[in-house]
Amino acid sequence: MPRPKKCRWVCQYPPSRGFVPTEEEPLKPEITLTVDEYETLRLIDREGLSQEECGQRMAVARTTVQQIYGSARKKLADMLAEGRPLRIAGGDFRLCSMASGPERCASCYKKAFYPVRTRKGDHTMRIAVTYENEEIFPHFGHTEHFKLYDVENGKVLSSQVVDTNGSGHGTLAGVLNALGVDVLICGGIGAGAQAALAEAGIRLYGGVSGRADQAVADLLAGTLNYDPNITCSHHGEHHHGECGTHGCGEHHCTT
Repeated sequence: MPRPKKCRWVCQYPPSRGFVPTEEEPLKPEITLTVDEYETLRLIDREGLSQEECGQRMAVARTTVQQIYGSARKKLADMLAEGRPLRIAGGDFRLCSMASGPERCASCYKKAFYPVRTRKGDHTMRIAVTYENEEIFPHFGHTEHFKLYDVENGKVLSSQVVDTNGSGHGTLAGVLNALGVDVLICGGIGAGAQAALAEAGIRLYGGVSGRADQAVADLLAGTLNYDPNITCSHHGEHHHGECGTHGCGEHHCTT
């Protein structure tokens, strides 16, 4: 039995669902370009993303992007060379507009929940701290806010508090990744969340308590007291969000 296909993130439906030749002659059999094939063309050929970046946006491996993109290019070539109509429909995908919170792709999530004020410069380090009432919130998986600090040349340029929008546990790593966070300071944190942060390239300083601002100052001074072997006894620090639990644009699929 073949392995079910993994759903691909698609930011939006194409503005036009089909194209036909201009010549007045009997139409030839149409070609169907799937929505996920269309998305690879949009991201790679129009937005200029690499295949690896396209895979990150669509939540699939680069090799999968290569297959989808190759199929899409072949269909476009056949359409042009043979003068055949093209229809865009079907495929294994999930629309970001149909999802909420960090279930969206990172790009759409950031645009929807965190406006321009959260963008950072190319040479800026962004530090996030689990946050409540000026203090470091003790449990990463249950924090309702992060305080973000943008740092350049060892100095804090600006800070702001952002809401996690009801996210929890494993999905919080996606929130931080969407926000462009480089470093996280927190209290307790489970192994699953630590793995998600490592996968996203976010450095972790766990087991920290006290004032959030002071912790950031200590980190920049090289004097932060943290636990490199932090563990958390709270349950639930695991990854969730396989698309089989939510359904896809055209087909039910699982990872």
